[in-house]
Amino acid sequence: MSGPVFMEAERVTFHPIEEDDLEFFRDLINHPEVREGLAATEPVNMADEREWFESLGEDGVQFCLRVDGERVGTVSFRQFSEEWGTTELAYFFHPDHWGEGYATEAVRRMVAYGFEERRLGKVWARVFAFNDASARVLEKAGFDHEATLPGQGFARGERVDLERYGVLASEW
Repeated sequence: MSGPVFMEAERVTFHPIEEDDLEFFRDLINHPEVREGLAATEPVNMADEREWFESLGEDGVQFCLRVDGERVGTVSFRQFSEEWGTTELAYFFHPDHWGEGYATEAVRRMVAYGFEERRLGKVWARVFAFNDASARVLEKAGFDHEATLPGQGFARGERVDLERYGVLASEW
């Protein structure tokens, strides 16, 4: 079972990641629909997951997200800059839970945590231009589109644009 509840949104609970969550994350990162949105191009096995698990906390914070006790996805801050008060937000969910509003709820709560408890001044995120659903999540959560980075990514066998979104604490 994931660690204790660290914080809650309306339906989503945020848990520290524990070793027994690794099988869920291994299966999630290898899921074809999830991999595409993350540009994860190499298979991940349990040894890889354990290595990742051992590195948690080195550059940010990551949670296992649950709804009614069931694991549904993850949200994290990475590239955390204490000096600048900025961080990148990242998230992904199992496709069985897409379209249910969990991502928007989790993103809103995570951003509030960043501004209210971590003293951040800005949270930003990147999505592939083809990932309309993820862009909508960010927009619903209060992020503004900041830039298009032409050809910055590689997915679906071709160069693709990345869209960058951000939100300032002063505008939250």
